[in-house]
Amino acid sequence: MAERHQQQQGGGGGGYGFGQQQQQQQGPGTSTKVVKAVTAATAGGSMLLLSGLTLAGTVIALTVATPLLVIFSPVLVPAAIVVFLVTAGFVTSGGFGVAALSVLSWMYKYLTGKHPPGADQIDQARHRLAQKAREVKEGARERLDLQAHGETRDRTT
Repeated sequence: MAERHQQQQGGGGGGYGFGQQQQQQQGPGTSTKVVKAVTAATAGGSMLLLSGLTLAGTVIALTVATPLLVIFSPVLVPAAIVVFLVTAGFVTSGGFGVAALSVLSWMYKYLTGKHPPGADQIDQARHRLAQKAREVKEGARERLDLQAHGETRDRTT
């Protein structure tokens, strides 16, 4: 048992444990590196082949489709414009719907007292607006009082 413990620690004699420790320090062997390189080359080569075939297929399809596109372009261009506009309309409508739902949700939370984000700013704006309305009301009342006193003076003289 002591001999086994020594071998695991890497000490004592040139047994199995010592060779294993040297192999662990060297890292992966050259055979592992070769396998990785061959695998990478195979995967890269097959990807390159597939991209070449895709490019060739695209060129052939474009060569065949170009005369058809030229012949049918008076119909296809307006149809493409209509499809684009209809799609843009649906996307815009959906965006406005989501915005409306989020505003209604925010208003519901605000009115039920759940304090949604931005509620403090709304309250501050409401208080400032109410204060300004009071100031305008007082100013108008003072002007009306001055005007009323001025008219009574004119009538008495």
